[in-house]
Amino acid sequence: MQETRIDAFDQRLLRALQADGRLTNQQLADSVGLSASQCSRRRAALEEAGIIRGYRAVLDGPALGFGLLVFVQVTLNTHSRDNARHFRDLVAGVDAIQECHALTGDADYLLKVVLPGLPELAGLVNDILLPHDSVAHVRSSIVFDSLKVSAELPLGG
Repeated sequence: MQETRIDAFDQRLLRALQADGRLTNQQLADSVGLSASQCSRRRAALEEAGIIRGYRAVLDGPALGFGLLVFVQVTLNTHSRDNARHFRDLVAGVDAIQECHALTGDADYLLKVVLPGLPELAGLVNDILLPHDSVAHVRSSIVFDSLKVSAELPLGG
């Protein structure tokens, strides 16, 4: 991806959209200090450049029955390209896995998982992850409390 130049107006626009992705171009214009048509063009350019990757509603997991947040460390049994691909295929097929990150250190991957409760966690670990031929070890940590949750980038201002 080609690097896109971001000026102060773009940064203000991005900060505003991170806070509320439903803002209209007129609302953006009022907060950024540009006309609605300029905001529309800038937003479209940021979308085209891939800086704005999409818009979504942020749902409340516990209100929808997903009361358990778990971080799962996974160590692969061998470190080969095929084994890593095989594990990626597994992760892609499990909806409860919200994020998967390749790591340095003791574990190979860190998974962020949301589930209704402990029986579902047991099923994920015992019936899906551990039996998979790419996986050697699994360690899960249940989240008691989240002190800060943010998907916003620190754009400053």
